[in-house]
Amino acid sequence: MKSIFLSRDQLFTRPLPVFQTVGTAAPATDLALMTAPDDGFLHEQGGGINYYLSDGFVDRFGRSEACAVCALRPALLLDEGEEKLLRRIRTESGVTTAEYGVFPQTVLDESLRDMAQRSFAAGTLPETGKTLTLGGEPRPVYELGAKRLVRLTLGDGHVNGYAQLSDGSIAVEGSAVFLELRPVRWLYDAARGLLISCQALLGGLSREEAAAYLEEDFLRELQDEGAEGALPEDAPFRVETHDELSLIRAYVEADIPVFLHGLSGDGKSDRVRQIDPQVLDIELVNENPETINGRAIYNEAKDEIVDIKPVWLVKLERLCEDGKLHILFFDELTNATKQTQSVIFKIVLERFVNNRWALPKNARIVAAGNDRSESTAAHDLAEPLFGRFAHIYIRTTVENWMPWAVRSRINPYVMEFLANNDLYLRTRFTGTEGNADPRRWEMVSKALDSSGNDFSLLAPIVGPETAEAFVRFFRSKQDMSALGEYSDEEIARFSSARRYQLAQQCLAFAAGRPKEARALVERLGPEFLAWFDYVLARRTRGMTD
Repeated sequence: MKSIFLSRDQLFTRPLPVFQTVGTAAPATDLALMTAPDDGFLHEQGGGINYYLSDGFVDRFGRSEACAVCALRPALLLDEGEEKLLRRIRTESGVTTAEYGVFPQTVLDESLRDMAQRSFAAGTLPETGKTLTLGGEPRPVYELGAKRLVRLTLGDGHVNGYAQLSDGSIAVEGSAVFLELRPVRWLYDAARGLLISCQALLGGLSREEAAAYLEEDFLRELQDEGAEGALPEDAPFRVETHDELSLIRAYVEADIPVFLHGLSGDGKSDRVRQIDPQVLDIELVNENPETINGRAIYNEAKDEIVDIKPVWLVKLERLCEDGKLHILFFDELTNATKQTQSVIFKIVLERFVNNRWALPKNARIVAAGNDRSESTAAHDLAEPLFGRFAHIYIRTTVENWMPWAVRSRINPYVMEFLANNDLYLRTRFTGTEGNADPRRWEMVSKALDSSGNDFSLLAPIVGPETAEAFVRFFRSKQDMSALGEYSDEEIARFSSARRYQLAQQCLAFAAGRPKEARALVERLGPEFLAWFDYVLARRTRGMTD
């Protein structure tokens, strides 16, 4: 196995098939955000980052140009037989990915940060004895329970004085952050024996230092010494790899009720429909015990009370007449009243409705609910009801959302924006204006498709801040063709983000029209001119070294 840089030929001249689907932009890990000095746009662009090529650079927009700030996006060439080392290989929408090795990538979960910091301060955080070379310096690897961590301090190379990490938290200069070692996910080109990191992993290295690190230390530090070995072929059991969809399917086939946890818009019901397109969906927020259990009606002619089947059960019985497995989907169970939850518990436990009518034998139960943090109307599930389900936690990321977006023909502007700005996949709900989530991006896609890509339609759906970032992202790509002329009054009205965007535009013209470019930046303000000179000096030094 050999670690290499990607080449310009693989990305642009004769692009590998995978880049025709996922594009050449690389999101940054939290480690890369911490170690790559921010040029003023790393934070603005939501995590997309420039990365080294074997013969140059590629910027965050996928353009083959020189860049001031670059990270390391490694590729691995496999020798014959080494494909057996790969784990969790899966193919979606024609793109195959696999896991190999572990590396610090993501900030430690918020619930564990105080524990890690207290243990470190007290000198009781255990060391594993291993070190990792990050930003050119060896750093010890710690243990926190089953998790392995590195501790990293944000340096002073970030022009804004801080870095925004993948969970929305802010690391300021001089502050220490614990990063968790996690399996590295790679794009897998089996025909060429090639792995390409889905993310840019690490920054803070010059081109020469990055090349030396790939050649000398990277593969050794990437290897997961704690990874499980392969089972012998005659082992009496299996350890398979499952994604969320295959887990749901496995429990449905085993007739085990499944509960799907997740945030609004995470695609819980969509996953169920992929398994059973004819799923019977019951929105429990609109139901009560009587509509679930059926009604009792007095028959005056016979002087008796007659129980009437609920409508949903009649539909389910007809649906199951074909003998195939069909899903009864209790949606929004956490938003149902306690009385309704009690009725559902008896159905899940006994597979009888109102102690009278049995569910069809080929009916399977799946339920879902949003996280309690999202809804003041949500209730915790009672322990007996909770214990009747296998629980699967749905977490939608840009990486696992993109194959669905390709299949669903999501508007290409939406896909390109999120591929480069993954922090905008979901924004905070305020209750006063629109916010972004995967479902609302689908709404944006429909609005753009029907309007001929009218970007002014975004703000009521995803909120003004996200809409502004969307417009700014694509305008910055278009505006690189000309500097433009601006009056002092126009510049005075520019936001800080717009001034940085214009300063970056001036950098593109600095080589051919340096005086004009610098004069415009000077009008933006002294802090923007200082940034411009800093980045230009780094770029010039990088080209002459």
